[in-house]
Amino acid sequence: MRHLIDIKELTVEEIEELIKVAKDIMQFPEKYSEKCKHKKLATLFFEPSTRTRLSFEAAMMELGGNVLGFSEAKSSSTSKGESVSDTIRTVGCYADIIAMRHPKEGAPLVASLKSTVPIINAGDGGHNHPTQTLTDLLTISCEKGRLDNLTIGLCGDLKFGRTVHSLITAMSRHKNIKFVLISPDELKIPEYVKEEILEKNKIEYIETNDLEKYMDELDILYMTRVQRERFLDEEEYLRLKDSYILNNLKLKNAKNDLCIMHPLPRVNEISTEVDSDLRAAYFRQVKYGKYIRMALILKLVNQNNENNVEKNNTKKEIINEMKCKNPSCITTIEQELDHVFILTDEEKNIYRCKYCEHIYKEENWWKSI
Repeated sequence: MRHLIDIKELTVEEIEELIKVAKDIMQFPEKYSEKCKHKKLATLFFEPSTRTRLSFEAAMMELGGNVLGFSEAKSSSTSKGESVSDTIRTVGCYADIIAMRHPKEGAPLVASLKSTVPIINAGDGGHNHPTQTLTDLLTISCEKGRLDNLTIGLCGDLKFGRTVHSLITAMSRHKNIKFVLISPDELKIPEYVKEEILEKNKIEYIETNDLEKYMDELDILYMTRVQRERFLDEEEYLRLKDSYILNNLKLKNAKNDLCIMHPLPRVNEISTEVDSDLRAAYFRQVKYGKYIRMALILKLVNQNNENNVEKNNTKKEIINEMKCKNPSCITTIEQELDHVFILTDEEKNIYRCKYCEHIYKEENWWKSI
């Protein structure tokens, strides 16, 4: 069984193939209009969504398939106390493939461990959102004609922004990539992203609080909103939410072929006056999302048994000797789950939660409990 839980699970070649298929769908949609005839996609959205859910549903319908599911947790048996595992086992009896969004980090991974059909992670808290990353990669490929030799500005919430972390991971595989990381100090990119992705892969990056300082160098400007739902402190959110607002004046020194992206929804971080600028790609980005999801659904639904062999984890694991301290981890609500920590850096003695990847690097921390 092959699922998509994390963008790292896809090789560069697999991503390139998905982009190739998506572009073919864009050019020849009639070829694909019955590719998923008699197939059903279940969209299980335990957290609100407009673009992602409708994009998946539109993708399946344009492939000739059908859609079922729910758009909020209270519409499901979760409101009665049903576990994610049981929900997935049940829905797998009705659908051929499942797209799932959940506020708890690691929930789609738990689903994939129990599911008899392919699982697509449509976002799990502040953790992963691989189909948004695929959308971003297709957007960059279509708008810029390449995925290498780019200077990419990432602006806004770089701490909680799952789209930002996944995009950095994906783009770090390509040649001559430079990042300009623009955020207030409170929302800077996490240290583990810098250490384990940027520095490990020798990717050049700059951190700054100034949106305009490096504007003339950027090929891509990726704006993000400050996410209210990720803050425990309402006052801190209100203080930071208007940190950056992109308008025409701030774009005065930008390149003529700059590509302005945003995963949406937008609050006020991009002024509506920018919408008419030809460099504003964020609504075209929405449409690209439908096509790349069509390509992904095709890949997973039509996979053969040879591709369904799961890779065994060979890294050292510690099981049930410590509970994950991340309040957003799926283990906080799925009581039957083993608490598993995987050794990801033997030299630094770094362990990560199997589900949410929360980090622990204190020496012998599990023995002190």
